[in-house]
Amino acid sequence: MKNYIIESFIIAVALFLLGLFLKNGLDGFANKDRVVNVKGLAEMEVKANKVTWPLMYKEIGNDLTSLYNKINSSNSTIIIFLKENGLDESEITVNAPEIVDMNADRYSSNQSNYRYNVTQVITVATSKVDLVRSLINEQSELLKQGIAITSGDYMYRVQYEYTDLNSIKPQMIEEATKNARTAAQKFASDSDSKLGKIKRASQGQFSIDNRDEFTPYIKKIRVVTTIDYFLED
Repeated sequence: MKNYIIESFIIAVALFLLGLFLKNGLDGFANKDRVVNVKGLAEMEVKANKVTWPLMYKEIGNDLTSLYNKINSSNSTIIIFLKENGLDESEITVNAPEIVDMNADRYSSNQSNYRYNVTQVITVATSKVDLVRSLINEQSELLKQGIAITSGDYMYRVQYEYTDLNSIKPQMIEEATKNARTAAQKFASDSDSKLGKIKRASQGQFSIDNRDEFTPYIKKIRVVTTIDYFLED
């Protein structure tokens, strides 16, 4: 009789534990799909640290030798202007001139008195962004010497870049992750739940754009992280 009572007690305890395990398992199974998906945004404005400045001008004429000599003289004048104002020779590239024979082009109806149209480009590529911006405003000094730098052509527009993205990536990812967790905690609180561990996380691509069309030398960097959190009772 005594052994029977002990066995019954052991069976009762075993059934109780089994029920408890089953309940926890069922609760866990039910809760495994309780997930909140949130996005965290981080934005930062930085100054461009590289600029590419194409100085383009045109010459027209009928004698190639005279045009060649004139272009060489103008190139020398531009290079002196750039170097005297703080640019190094390694930051200046003289491109080969593009020559169009307007009489040879069968699709051209040349109405001018000149046969040759020559386009010359001198390219400045440097990290001295502020210096280049000031020189762009001083192009009139070249005009005084008979050199008209042409602007407004899409092919020869000034380009500003930011090349040090790796130095700010960790900071921006951290900020985006914090913002995602804040949103998830708010959702959990509103749904009478607790925020659990991360189920899945993905980092979006970094984008670098001009802050606006008037200040292309100021860049806006943006990244979005997407995180799934478990929700718990």
